[in-house]
Amino acid sequence: MAEQYQHYYVPAQSPWPIVGSIGIGAMAMGLGHMIQGKPLSWENLLQGKNFGYLLFLLGCATLIYMLYGWFRDVIHESHQELYSAQMDRSFRWGMGWFIFSELMLFMAFFGVFFYARFLSVPWLGGEGHKVATHLFLWPSFVPQWPLLKLPDPSMFTQAKATISAWGLPAINTLILLSSGMTITWAHWGLMKKNRAQLIGGLLLTIALGITFLILQGIEYHEAYYELNLKLTSGIYGTTFFMLTGFHGLHVTLGTIMLIVILFRSCKGHFTPEKHFAFEASAWYWHFVDIVWLLLFVLVYWL
Repeated sequence: MAEQYQHYYVPAQSPWPIVGSIGIGAMAMGLGHMIQGKPLSWENLLQGKNFGYLLFLLGCATLIYMLYGWFRDVIHESHQELYSAQMDRSFRWGMGWFIFSELMLFMAFFGVFFYARFLSVPWLGGEGHKVATHLFLWPSFVPQWPLLKLPDPSMFTQAKATISAWGLPAINTLILLSSGMTITWAHWGLMKKNRAQLIGGLLLTIALGITFLILQGIEYHEAYYELNLKLTSGIYGTTFFMLTGFHGLHVTLGTIMLIVILFRSCKGHFTPEKHFAFEASAWYWHFVDIVWLLLFVLVYWL
């Protein structure tokens, strides 16, 4: 039947874009209200003072509903063989540009980290003909990264130490590198029509992804309650949690994608000739691996 659709397939009008827009809008408004509103508690919730939290959760639920419905429709269209080779190329280009945009997001955060560490901190210390900056702006400033001990403790949350690279971060690095091998092993199983290898590789990759997230949660608990390292711990604390937090969010998204692919693999949706959804998820997972390697070296190690 695919030969009948060699022209670019244009689906019928869909409600999902507007549903997704409503969900994202509700999340944004709820988040803004959360930042300015009362602390979360049952009392404030019952009195309607935590409206922002409810609006944010409603937006999240709407977005999840949109994603489920939209991808369900795409899967059904694929099973009806409505997609030609041209459509397949469009999907691949779309996923490629999506990953590129995500990479640029991380590069922006890495840029902030580099600017703070290698430019602004030395300048505040008087380096690079910035003696006047040091004398008049902050004469007691000591440019010693990661700026855990600042002259005025009231300005930022004073952290005791940073997270050691050779503890949980090193274990998580090994876990993600192993997950890159297991997802590749699963792909080989798909290409060889080895169903057991395909499903086993996906199960291992998902288990490794969940383990990574659990260990990151333990790391965050250690940072907050043992080392007093928080978002408010100056520029290091801010960039550390922004980079690791966004990466953890991407690992969560990648794990969810692989769980969906696992269910579809169990139902026999993929063949060696047609399995772009699997490939797209694998691309995304490898992207997550590469970003973590950069993050481990630049943020934890150096």
